[in-house]
Amino acid sequence: MIFVSKMSKYMEMLVSQKHSLGTKYEYGEHVLHYFDNFVYRYYPEFETVTKEISEKWATKRPCESNHTQRLRITPVRDLAELMNKLGLCAYVFPLKQLPKERKYPAHIYTDEEIQAFFYQVDHCVYSVETPYRHMVMPILFRMMYCCGLRPGETRRLKVSDVDVENGVLRIIDSKNDNDRYVPMNAKLTEMCKRYANKAHILSKPDSPFLLGYQDKCITNDNLNSNFRRFLRKAGISHGGRGKGPRPYDFRHTFAVKSLQKLVLSGKDMNAYYPVLQIYMGHSFFKYTEYYLRLTKDMYPEISEKIDQRFSHIIADASGGIYEIKSN
Repeated sequence: MIFVSKMSKYMEMLVSQKHSLGTKYEYGEHVLHYFDNFVYRYYPEFETVTKEISEKWATKRPCESNHTQRLRITPVRDLAELMNKLGLCAYVFPLKQLPKERKYPAHIYTDEEIQAFFYQVDHCVYSVETPYRHMVMPILFRMMYCCGLRPGETRRLKVSDVDVENGVLRIIDSKNDNDRYVPMNAKLTEMCKRYANKAHILSKPDSPFLLGYQDKCITNDNLNSNFRRFLRKAGISHGGRGKGPRPYDFRHTFAVKSLQKLVLSGKDMNAYYPVLQIYMGHSFFKYTEYYLRLTKDMYPEISEKIDQRFSHIIADASGGIYEIKSN
């Protein structure tokens, strides 16, 4: 990517530094490209990030969420911090000035809700417009529930990312530029294999694995509309926009039920807990810690066992999920 403003060399330096640390920084580089054009157009003579530039860039745009606004500002903060380390006088925009991001309370599906929901999913009817929908939907939602995938990770899977012989998913360029491999259970692997043998005989490796309208990647809107339909047919109430249940809650449920199973089976949690962190693609321990606290609250009967083994790491905190949702 080519930068053109008088801050270009510092932007190139920042991207190079991130790459050298093993971070793909694709989204950050994308934001810097737009910031570079912004500076070139409105502040062509400026060679450093000033308060005026930073505050102008940070101005919330129409229909922009608090989350998107924060993501747009962060790379510019990275740039200013780098400039300061190099002896330049740069302004680092304080994130505390931004509105707080809304934290959604996690909905943990009961066994009855899971059974009712997947009964409806498995009875999804054939559609002429999306001829593989009746095979795609059972796989799509099981990947989120059985493997703890984020909705966006599931939608963006390519043919080359799904090893139907060995039952392994390859998650590329996920949140925080993380890559990981996720094993599937035997039933889900067999479902993927049957589907691939029908839908992907002649597909290219970079084709979407879960085909949507006109054989394109399933959109987030399409995922949500199907989810609401199955939810309604299953008799599970929905709280409306901004409330749950949501597709992302399958991931929350996976984590909580996994921890519950590990505790009840008497496994060495000190050994398995980091495995769950890696399996779910958590870059920070606090995300997995949230699920530990949630499991404790959901299942009081194992609360004492969790306290005995993890009292040294469970913070006294409350509120919604700390992990930012990924579509």
